[in-house]
Amino acid sequence: MNRDSLNPSINRLVEANRRYADGLRRVETTWAPGLALVLCMDARLDPVQFLGLRYGEAHIIRNAGGRMAEAIRSLAVSQSLLGTAAVAVIHHTECGMLGRSDNEIRDEIRRQRGAAPEGLTFLPFGDLEQSVRDDLALYRGTPFLRQDIPVRGFIMDIATGLLREVH
Repeated sequence: MNRDSLNPSINRLVEANRRYADGLRRVETTWAPGLALVLCMDARLDPVQFLGLRYGEAHIIRNAGGRMAEAIRSLAVSQSLLGTAAVAVIHHTECGMLGRSDNEIRDEIRRQRGAAPEGLTFLPFGDLEQSVRDDLALYRGTPFLRQDIPVRGFIMDIATGLLREVH
């Protein structure tokens, strides 16, 4: 028996997938949604729920902190190959990247793993609103991303579930 077969978390996912597939009913959707979302990988954020999305309505691009720098490649594909026509950047309160530094994150990885990725930028931030503004500015400064579409930034409040637009 390999160690992967002993992992109850992954086994639970596989079983849930079997139940999903057994009851799958194809829903008509366009293959290329008109919306792309960039948001944090935080497990408390379920964009399908808190944004009321329908199946296939948005490309959901997630990473630690919801940072634009890591989303640019996916956005370029979403826009150029699949026709995305709007982008929302959503950061959130209580984010694990808020108030940290690259060195702090690197030191923690080194402590846990005995090695750390030198030269890798983790993109932490000290000011939540400014991080949204910075990501919007990075988007607007990237010439191969569409500049002729709506691009807006928000902060999702974990306590209330509400979005607040950042200008």
